Order: sequence, then C-alpha cells, then structure tokens
Amino acid sequence: MNDFILIGKIVNTHGIKGEVKILSDFEYKERVFKPNIEIYIGKDKNKEVIKTYRHHKQFEMITMDEYSNINEVLKYKSQNVYVKRSILELNSNEYLYEDLIDMEIIEDKKVLGKIKDIVYNKNNILLYIKGEKYFYIPLNNEYVKNVDLVNKKVLVDGGSNLIL
Repeated sequence: MNDFILIGKIVNTHGIKGEVKILSDFEYKERVFKPNIEIYIGKDKNKEVIKTYRHHKQFEMITMDEYSNINEVLKYKSQNVYVKRSILELNSNEYLYEDLIDMEIIEDKKVLGKIKDIVYNKNNILLYIKGEKYFYIPLNNEYVKNVDLVNKKVLVDGGSNLIL
C-alpha cells in the first residue's frame, strides 16, 4: 500500500493572505482537512502544516503555517496534495477506494474480473472491471455486498447483469 495518499489538488489561491483552494473528492475529508495536520504538496512532497480550514462551495480552503501572503503560496498552484496513510487511522472495516484496485469481483462464487480503476462521475463512484469484457459496477450497497481486504475480494450482487 502506498504511504502517501492523494487527497486533492490546489486549483487556485483565494484572497491575498495565502489561502488556497483545494478540489477534493477524498472519502475521508473530515480526517485530513483540519488544523495541525501535515500535508505534502507536489511531486517533491513538500511538507506543510494546515493552519486554518473551511469549506467553501465545492472547495476545501486552507492556510498553511508560515505563509501569510498570496505570493508565498503561488508556487503550489496546480499541485497535488497528499497525506500519510497513517494519520487516517482506518478501522479494520474501513478502506480507501484505491485499496480496491486489483481485487477480484465475485458473484455467486464466480470471478467476474478484477478492479482496474476507480472512476468518479457526478452521480456515482464506479469500479472499472476487466473480465472477459470491460464493464463498470457502481460502488454502492445495491451492488457491493462485502469487501474482504484480507483476501482481496469484493462480493457483489447483480454485477453480471452489467456486463454487455
């Protein structure tokens, strides 16, 4: 498992006091967007600490320790933002969507394929499956019945109906 987890992307600055706008679809926002959390920005994973946080429209708005001017944070515009997996403190039944990659999809003891990607659209999170054909299964309780992290298997119901 990857030690650094992508939580969003800095899309712009806001105001003149060093606040940045982060676009994020991360599933555990409440655990990472809060003061005193260490974040890592860009390819070089520059370590910063969140000073303030607020949600505004579709953005997560933060300021970082040691920055109080727009000119100081411009270098981070268009950069990805990461956290270390360890700060998430996931329970044994919790997982990140990226943890599902390469797990087998099983329905009625038959392997339908393996998860190759996670696709986010406006309404659903979809599992992109490679079996005999490529197909999608929505990541929701209607289709996904159990995620077995230990054995790397996802049990589904109705998934075979989605294969065209």
